[in-house]
Amino acid sequence: MDNQDLHITRQAATLRLMVEEKLRAAIAKGLFKPGQRLVERELCELIGVGRTSIREALRQLEAEGLVQTIPHRGPIVSSISAQEARQLYEIRALLEGYAGRQFAERKDPQAVKELDKTVKALVKAIKSNEQLALIEAKTQFYKVLMGGADNVFVTQMLTSLHNRITLLRFTSMTQPGRLARSMVEIRDIYDAIAAGDGDAAEKACRLHIQEAAKVALAVLDGSFSQTSPAPAKSQRLPAPETPVDDTPARAARSKPAAPKPAAPKSPPAKDKPAAIKAGVARAARR
Repeated sequence: MDNQDLHITRQAATLRLMVEEKLRAAIAKGLFKPGQRLVERELCELIGVGRTSIREALRQLEAEGLVQTIPHRGPIVSSISAQEARQLYEIRALLEGYAGRQFAERKDPQAVKELDKTVKALVKAIKSNEQLALIEAKTQFYKVLMGGADNVFVTQMLTSLHNRITLLRFTSMTQPGRLARSMVEIRDIYDAIAAGDGDAAEKACRLHIQEAAKVALAVLDGSFSQTSPAPAKSQRLPAPETPVDDTPARAARSKPAAPKPAAPKSPPAKDKPAAIKAGVARAARR
């Protein structure tokens, strides 16, 4: 066999990976919505590459579950049902809890240092308020977390789950209040791992995923709202700090209730008119 047959063009592979990352990030950010068609010609114009690179990237994203090909329609962005999302988060919580425990028990100093860097990068991304930087920082945190567990099979399974959850990650992170709580949860994960506490690390990892799942599932089924709807004016309660003057009500409650008029009594039988008595007598004689 000619050695030239095994030659790999590094530039082409690098370009394909760059296209994959661009499309993956666009899906994660919601630029391409679930169910939206991914037209090759339009993608070529948007990204500035040829059809071959686009097709190769779409095939990879299809293998990851982010894209699916519909007959007579072409590739579209995949959708995740609430049931599928619930199952994904449940398995992810189990695997990441295990990864966190393994990381803490191994307590590789270099890996712990790398995890600390990702936490700081995540804080920086939050302050910059850049969506793409935030997703990349979160992805890097999970990558280091999986690497610290040093289990190739856990890494493979979690990578597959993370690729699917990319469709939901940006949705959950951008809900009001979620990002701040997520940062607290991530710091708890790091603290437990740095302390070498396997139990605490597993618990912190699982809690982090469970909390993210609550928000993502609430968004999927439409039950999530930023604020509770205000009641109608007629039903609006006074503010807690506003004293309520209930003197008239207390006065009304203190007054004795007026006696109810007695129902009229039926006249005794002996007081009935004579005509009625006569009619009764005749009916008896019959």
